[in-house]
Amino acid sequence: MALGKIFSAVLTLATILPAAAVEAQERSPGAPHGAAVMQGLDKVTARISTFRLELDEPYRFGALRLVLRACWKTPPEEPPESAAFLEITEIDPDTEDRRIFNGWMFASSPAVNPLEHGVYDVWVMECEEPLE
Repeated sequence: MALGKIFSAVLTLATILPAAAVEAQERSPGAPHGAAVMQGLDKVTARISTFRLELDEPYRFGALRLVLRACWKTPPEEPPESAAFLEITEIDPDTEDRRIFNGWMFASSPAVNPLEHGVYDVWVMECEEPLE
């Protein structure tokens, strides 16, 4: 019975936290940007890489293909936040490519909606190049 309560609490938090982040973004949408600075960790080699994603341009990180679909950054007078909408696909030459992530990542709260992968971690650092 205790396990059921724990599962229910985790499920509730998983629902509330992304909704709170979206609600905060609705109050202060910031501005769209055309690029994102990202970091990725290869857990096998313990190597961290910093790379830049351009809007709608595929980028290869190890066995992953990342595509930035949107990047928003709050105005300077508000608390700093960058949020990126990403599509991440795992590329396997022996099988079909498999979409493993499709959603928003937040620079200030990477644990809200993380990529869950056994070999790679990817997170947003900031958005760059404001779109006019």
